Amino acid sequence: MMKVLEPSEIQEYDVDSVAIRVFLKALEIIGGPRKLIEFRNLTWLPSLMSASYAVVLLHESAKTEDEIAQFLGIARNTVRNILRADPELVKQRLSGELETPKKTLKAHTAGGLAKLAYQEIKEGRDYLELFSHYIQTTSEIYGVFWPVEVLRRIKGLDFPITVEQLLERAADISIEDKKLSELRERLPKEIKSPSQLLKAIKEALG
Repeated sequence: MMKVLEPSEIQEYDVDSVAIRVFLKALEIIGGPRKLIEFRNLTWLPSLMSASYAVVLLHESAKTEDEIAQFLGIARNTVRNILRADPELVKQRLSGELETPKKTLKAHTAGGLAKLAYQEIKEGRDYLELFSHYIQTTSEIYGVFWPVEVLRRIKGLDFPITVEQLLERAADISIEDKKLSELRERLPKEIKSPSQLLKAIKEALG
């Protein structure tokens, strides 16, 4: 089992900031901005974010499968698949798993990828500043960075949150040529977790 990050590696533990860092590192492992742009319409971005949260909650907060499932609003079996994924097998299969743009990212692949990213960060190979800046810039053109931007905007809010709280922070975010405020009527009035939030936005886009 991987050891938790030392204080020197993450100065102030915050589940959202660490999960987003793992998410970004996972995207870097996939192939960087080029792949991010290529797969911009895939439904697996929320799945990868859920896996990032699951890995962080296990290793940084010692949460159980049930607690992680409740936090993320997903099935316990999905959490189990994420946490039991073999990173090395995922590394070998990664190209084939993601080569078809319409394919949904499986829980074991998302979990393995999140584990790889967490391990890279733990071992000090976390040079994300330039990468993060680059994809934030390209996101304005390609609309691919919205999961991270949404979570960044609502940082500090305690779940569950209301759609009004969400829109107070993030109404102007553009997602696939729509403002988040335009999706108000299609979003649940109460959102229980970050994972449910990303899934609800994706479903609201139709």
